[in-house]
Amino acid sequence: MARRELVLMTDHSSTEGSREILSTAVRALTGREPVLLDARHFMTGGTGRITGAGGPTGPGGDDAPRLEVPGEGPAVTAEAVIVYEIPPHRRRDFEACQRLLHAHGARSLGTGVDAWRAATEKDRTVERFARDGVPHMPTLAFSRPSREAVAEAFERLGGDVWARPTVGMGGNDVFHLTTEAQLAAAARYYAEAGADWLIARDARNFTADGRRHQYRVVVLDGRVVRAVEHVQPDPDAPCNESRGAVSTVLPESELPAGLAELAISATKSLGLPLAGVDLAAESGGVVFEVNVHPQFGTVGGLESVAVPYVAAHLAPQ
Repeated sequence: MARRELVLMTDHSSTEGSREILSTAVRALTGREPVLLDARHFMTGGTGRITGAGGPTGPGGDDAPRLEVPGEGPAVTAEAVIVYEIPPHRRRDFEACQRLLHAHGARSLGTGVDAWRAATEKDRTVERFARDGVPHMPTLAFSRPSREAVAEAFERLGGDVWARPTVGMGGNDVFHLTTEAQLAAAARYYAEAGADWLIARDARNFTADGRRHQYRVVVLDGRVVRAVEHVQPDPDAPCNESRGAVSTVLPESELPAGLAELAISATKSLGLPLAGVDLAAESGGVVFEVNVHPQFGTVGGLESVAVPYVAAHLAPQ
């Protein structure tokens, strides 16, 4: 029987560092190195292959999936496949790989196509939340709208909204809009980019001294494993570290009442066993979005998220 390896599949063009942290978690738990595969080989147009092992099944048999990139080394028989760090705009191209992993029985946590789509495409996220009663700010989605439709939606939402692309990450291309001129500029921007987009009513998530703040709560298998508060001094900027927000890791006990339960309900609504949930306590407690592959952060992310996430791939199913 071929030796089974722990495969770590990520997009190797990414510079966020999740691959290195997950590799460290694998070494800590197993004492061996993961096999690193570039997920781009398994996207649309790539040469990566996923097949059955071809051996006998049942006790003592070798029915694990085999992964191969021709010209990049021998095929690997996978004990488990950890998938991470796939950028939102490439996830549709990765869906065939996800389906093959499932078809060949790979132990790979949280790679369901429907769940990824529901979290990645924010209009679908809103639909799921509305279906399941997950609190969120009133939101309207656009696909090449008329000027009149945009203006009407802006008025319906009170003239104080956040605009964002349907598919995006890191606070990129996100705007706080409070005037018709800003609205028109945002509409032109998305039209020129050929992007679908949406607007959501502002949650008024301010600290007492006027700074924006929100929380990132990471949920794994129905329990909170990490909580971070983001504080943004610019009230018109997204609460992302890349946009100047300051992040502080918190004990779960310091989350405002109800936010842990809200984060768990949001991940359940989308069907994700692991997710990073962005939410606020203001406006009654609301979810902004759910991230398929939350970044681990520089403080405690290895121990609180990466190690238990890898361990979940090693546990008997």
